[in-house]
Amino acid sequence: MLNPASDYDALVSGFTWDIPDRFNIGVDVCDRWAGIEPDRTAIHEVSSSGVVTTTTFGDLKDASDRLATAFASLGIEPGDRVGVLLPQSAAVVIAHSAAYKLGAIALPLAGLFGPEALEYRLSDSAACALVTDAAGLAKVEGLRDALPALAHVICLDGAIGGALAYADLVASASPGFRAIDSRADDPALMIYTSGTTGLAKGALHAHRVLLGHLPGFAMMHDFPPKSGDRMWTPSDWAWAGGLLNAVLPSLHHGVPVVARAVARFEPEAALTLIADLGITTTFLPPTALRMLRGVPDPRGRFDLSRLRNIASAGEALGPETFEWAQRTLGLTIGEAYGQTECNLVLAACKAAGIARAGSTGRPVPGHRVMIRRPDGGETAVDEPGEICVARPDPVMFLRYWNQPEATEAKFDGDWMLTGDTARRDAEGYVHFVGREDDLITSSAYRIGPVEIEDCLLRHPAVALAAAVGKPDPLRTEIVKAFLVLREGFMPSDALAAEIQAFVRTRLSAHEYPREIAFRESLPMTTTGKIIRRELRDETK
Repeated sequence: MLNPASDYDALVSGFTWDIPDRFNIGVDVCDRWAGIEPDRTAIHEVSSSGVVTTTTFGDLKDASDRLATAFASLGIEPGDRVGVLLPQSAAVVIAHSAAYKLGAIALPLAGLFGPEALEYRLSDSAACALVTDAAGLAKVEGLRDALPALAHVICLDGAIGGALAYADLVASASPGFRAIDSRADDPALMIYTSGTTGLAKGALHAHRVLLGHLPGFAMMHDFPPKSGDRMWTPSDWAWAGGLLNAVLPSLHHGVPVVARAVARFEPEAALTLIADLGITTTFLPPTALRMLRGVPDPRGRFDLSRLRNIASAGEALGPETFEWAQRTLGLTIGEAYGQTECNLVLAACKAAGIARAGSTGRPVPGHRVMIRRPDGGETAVDEPGEICVARPDPVMFLRYWNQPEATEAKFDGDWMLTGDTARRDAEGYVHFVGREDDLITSSAYRIGPVEIEDCLLRHPAVALAAAVGKPDPLRTEIVKAFLVLREGFMPSDALAAEIQAFVRTRLSAHEYPREIAFRESLPMTTTGKIIRRELRDETK
């Protein structure tokens, strides 16, 4: 849907949307390729011991057909919500596809969620079924009385604690399920926002959301597919980034996806996986990339010869990590921007000459994006404003689940308000500043945390950084930095003073952190974003 081009103007001028009236995500990512090349590899699943199991598109179609049949036999109907609480695996795609084919709404749930987070999402969505494993089952066992709508729990590890055995259901169900003839605008998927501010909201998406992601996917991954491509992301497939920036678009293109279930990101293990599996394209959140910076001589120690592209999104990458990747890995990161409600609307693309340090790229063809003043007008060059996206848009959510007032508040006329602040330079590149509620007001200056955090990361002692505003009677707020140090460095007043001076001489007197706190870790969402709200709360 987006033809390769060598410059931005050619990309835009040659683009038109081609969204059919009828479309089904499950049919697209399973059945279409199964009908063309059933033995084509879809998923390489890596076990904890390193054993690789291959799943073909034919396997995906058969298993998802059978599971859809089983869903129907349990009384699950179009429009019902089906939770999927599983680590990266072929079973995630099978469960999603079965729900899509049936016309149900897939509800991805992150493995890092605790019981309270799961109870809230399962209760708010009134999910009638959940596909999980023994670890997920242990989290929800004590919640069943609080979830009257949850009639069926299906467990990959067998009939434990009254759950239905996944293998038995699939084996006994009839093959050849006839998928519902869904409209592209019919509900298909509900992803809860990460909840960095307030309770998470269920963003309901239509089947067209996959097609809407394809142009941005093409840009950030330098126009796939290419011969021999193999995709991997450490992001949980329950997150929009993992699911829609990597997995589903790759399967749409027939590109195999590597699945590897791990509890936490380990940089050297990630590089080993990339080398051993011959991974060519990756989607790595900024936090993961910052952690990779701590690995000495990655090109010399790991065979990364097949790795041709790294894409990243979820929060601002910053110039330091961008330049590190060019310098150390020889790769230009395809940074992108979006929200759960409207994802992948800005992107960089090296192949089209649209990539520069500190910028999240330019509007993806097909999306109308404006940096807006509070009065609704477009900002001038380099003037900060709110990122807004015009509707209709194929990646835009249908509504928030059970929250019509929140849905209405998300829009001003036909513009969706992101709450994120950015500026546009003279060449049209967008530079992320921060979330509106993350901005720091100090001595009449409005300061975005991203620039400060990126400067902090340039110091050799700093592995992770977060900058927030701390109330101050004189300046309204001062900048306070929370830092995780690299291995070999110890917290001290002398190191804090050194880091403060480092930032002050590179930015300005009003931007340097007047207070520094050293931490073992920083609070993060399941998507790898630093939860600055929790850090701000500590300063009050």
